[in-house]
Amino acid sequence: MEQGFIKVAAVTPKIRVADPAYNAGVICERLEEACGNGAKIIVFPELCITGYTCGDLFLQEILLREAARQLLRIAERTRGRDALVMVGLPVEREGRLYNVAAVLRDGEILGMIPKANIPSYAEFYEGRHFAEGNAEPVPFPFMGRTVPFGTNILFSCETVHGLTVGCEICEDLWVADAPAVNHALKGATVIANLSASNETIGKDEYRELLVKSVSARLLCGYVYASAGEGESTQDLVFGGHNLIAENGTILAQVKKFTCETLYGDIDVWKLLADRRRMGTFGKEPEAAYVKVPFRLEVAETDLQRSFPALPFVPGDAEKRRRRCEEILSIQSCGLKKRYEHTGAKTAVLGISGGLDSTLALLVTVRTFDMLGLDRGAIVGVTMPCFGTTDRTYENACLLARTLGATLEEVDIKEAVQVHFEDIGQDMANHDVTYENGQARERTQVLMDIANRVGGLVIGTGDMSELALGWATYNGDHMSMYGVNAGVPKTLVRHLVEYYADTCNDKALEDVLRDVLDTPVSPELLPPVDGAISQRTEDLVGPYELHDFFLYYMLRCGYSPAKVYRVAKLAFKGLYEDAVILKWLKTFYRRFFAQQFKRSCLPDGPKVGSVALSPRGDLRMPSDASVSLWLAEAEGLGRG
Repeated sequence: MEQGFIKVAAVTPKIRVADPAYNAGVICERLEEACGNGAKIIVFPELCITGYTCGDLFLQEILLREAARQLLRIAERTRGRDALVMVGLPVEREGRLYNVAAVLRDGEILGMIPKANIPSYAEFYEGRHFAEGNAEPVPFPFMGRTVPFGTNILFSCETVHGLTVGCEICEDLWVADAPAVNHALKGATVIANLSASNETIGKDEYRELLVKSVSARLLCGYVYASAGEGESTQDLVFGGHNLIAENGTILAQVKKFTCETLYGDIDVWKLLADRRRMGTFGKEPEAAYVKVPFRLEVAETDLQRSFPALPFVPGDAEKRRRRCEEILSIQSCGLKKRYEHTGAKTAVLGISGGLDSTLALLVTVRTFDMLGLDRGAIVGVTMPCFGTTDRTYENACLLARTLGATLEEVDIKEAVQVHFEDIGQDMANHDVTYENGQARERTQVLMDIANRVGGLVIGTGDMSELALGWATYNGDHMSMYGVNAGVPKTLVRHLVEYYADTCNDKALEDVLRDVLDTPVSPELLPPVDGAISQRTEDLVGPYELHDFFLYYMLRCGYSPAKVYRVAKLAFKGLYEDAVILKWLKTFYRRFFAQQFKRSCLPDGPKVGSVALSPRGDLRMPSDASVSLWLAEAEGLGRG
């Protein structure tokens, strides 16, 4: 539970219909198992103490009395167990019968949640036996105790910030006015659903869609526990289709017809961060609510959920292809609008033979095709200088020619040398002035060529470089439209690869493959034996790490300690912990120190959920202190 992770379990026991004592025994066994596996919220199916398929036996006093006794037995079994447990049973109150979820903790019944929506259509006849539950909670005498009874009860953990649990039952998920809506608006971050949803063809897909969509709309975790084996198959079959979701993502689900216990790790603090970021969440419901406090021991959760090492890149190949096509379309449509607005007919961009400039050129070509403009009006400028290698130079030239762009070459060595003489820079001193002087000269050349031909300078820098400030201020930092500004480095490679896979041009594919094989470098230092001597990732760290840090800091709101924790899991076997920590500190230092560059970025399209535009997603002061974040990161290496 440290850092907001809470392990939950959806449990489907194999029961006997109308045998509460037997069922309670099985429930207790599965309860012990779930507690032993670290689950802190444990959800059993609807009416599982009796079975959902009892029919008119629900009207028998002997069944109701025994179910009540067995609930106390289960409650007693929770004593000394560090978990919040929900189990279903029929309960009589004031002459009416209710389908109830009992919430248990440490030997006590904390509350009873009646089902709000009673289905009486198709195969469902619950209205024959059960009444709709009351919303506003009332005190209810039950087996010598008094417990709150009503749908509007939330269970708020006093020891885990943000953990508030609401409950609904089966049909409540399927209706338009679901109780979960008000639960979430009132502060519930986790919704439990005790269900007995039978199986028909295709129903599992719709059920999964519902759980995903509700968790997304309500920015919550959702634990769905469904009835399975042991229920009567007289007319219906129950598959025990358990699901755990978090903000639109299915964290885990069982294979149907297995009666398996499903575990998942819900990130409550991420949900809180999502709600804070959204800003429109949290309209107060009018209905009255009761919040019941409970406590859990705070300990580190043994995480079973996975954290992809490349969060910006879909792992599934087909999804990745669709994502690449969509991003290229967003980039091209953004640039297309800029050309339509300005009336420009020419594009100018520096081509280095590297990934970023290659992607920018591909996007520009795509845009010109959309506009019906001649590709020859795209001016690709190669500007060899002290660090340019034959490989990158030849690839740049070949790329422009293959795509039908106009190639211009401006050798900037002499101009840079004259400039260095003017400012007193020693050519033998390969410092930041030596490097940035070349970058600024290249930008000046591009801007002046654009003025000459009446065109726009297309920026090539990507989002990862912007995050780290790995751009020369008023050099490659500047353009008239930055088409790659919303694309992280780890995704740039896949976009170029996708283009190579789909271009149907052998010559273009070959040059793109060679670009993909070229080390990432600004080529600002002289080559060694004709090969690139300056590798970006040797200087600032691996981009896959920095993109990971960026995603979990901005998109998920993680603190440095939490980023480090999940990074160790994601990159286990790839990087030593000390290496991850080293570059994590570098990331925070550079991210905060370089905000001034991002504060005056050129326009460029947002393509994903993380963006750095000062006019959009990141309203961050240029002089914000990094001390709080860095202090936490520094503390991770001690002890």
